[in-house]
Amino acid sequence: MPVVRFCRDGEEIAAIDIAKGSSVMHGATVAGLDGIVGECGGEMVCATCHVFVLSHGDDIPELSPTEDEMLDFTVETRKPCSRLSCQIKMTDELDGLVLGLPQAQV
Repeated sequence: MPVVRFCRDGEEIAAIDIAKGSSVMHGATVAGLDGIVGECGGEMVCATCHVFVLSHGDDIPELSPTEDEMLDFTVETRKPCSRLSCQIKMTDELDGLVLGLPQAQV
C-alpha cells in the first residue's frame, strides 16, 4: 500500500498506509489522524480536510473548479499548495506523498 507522511510545523507526525483508490481523507480519518476532520465524509462541502502538498504535487490531478472554490473556505489561509485531502485518490505514484497539516480545521 502507498504511504502518506503527515507533517505539522515541519515535523513528521504520522506515516499512514492508504489503499490505492481510497482518498487521503478517508485513510487519515480511519487511522484516527488528529488534524483531518472530514466532517462531510468526502462530499467536498466542508473544507475540514485541508492539507498542504509538500511533495508529489505533479502527480496529483489538477484542482476542479469546486475544490478551488471550497479552498476559499478553509480555516487556515490557503496556499498555492493547498488541496482538500478528500480529492486526493491514492495511486502507486503517490507513494511517499508528504502533506502538511494546518494548525486547525474547524
